[in-house]
Amino acid sequence: MSAVTGADLRAAAEEMTRVLVPHHERDWSVPAGTLTWSCWTTAAHVAHDLLAYAGQVAASPDDAYLPYDLRVDLDASPARVLTVVRACAGLLAAAVDAASPHARAWHFGPCDPAGFAAMGVAETLLHTHDITLGLGVPWQPPQRLSALVLRRLFPDAPAGPAPEVLLWMTGRGELPGRARRTSWVWRAAVH
Repeated sequence: MSAVTGADLRAAAEEMTRVLVPHHERDWSVPAGTLTWSCWTTAAHVAHDLLAYAGQVAASPDDAYLPYDLRVDLDASPARVLTVVRACAGLLAAAVDAASPHARAWHFGPCDPAGFAAMGVAETLLHTHDITLGLGVPWQPPQRLSALVLRRLFPDAPAGPAPEVLLWMTGRGELPGRARRTSWVWRAAVH
């Protein structure tokens, strides 16, 4: 199984930017898909999680998340928020690539750098999907990145096209012959 790396995080952030920047002047106050958050808040949430994961990897706490938070200026345009996402993805990518693969940090149990990278890619892809739904932009997560996320975070995922399976595993899509999921968790911790 190939580990998720900083290059994968950068690729996910670039994909988010590629698909959403052309729509930066639209109304980002609309809900992001089925979420209660707006598209703007959802993008800021991605940046927040990427930065939080970077801090965990860099500091390696073993019992909780570090007590800091990202605040994105509420008057930041969607394009600027996407720049913050790319910056935070870069910080997480650098932390993951610099860390020993044997390092562990807390995420509801001990998590390796590749696990944090996989969660960062997942957050980016899944919330890009939510935002594109909210903005009415047709898009599906890339095959390669979806497959990486499934292998690392959802080892019990059924067979099928990785983007569709990833959306189904997280309650965002349908799979033929399977009930829609209403709850889910990913397995980031390693033992």
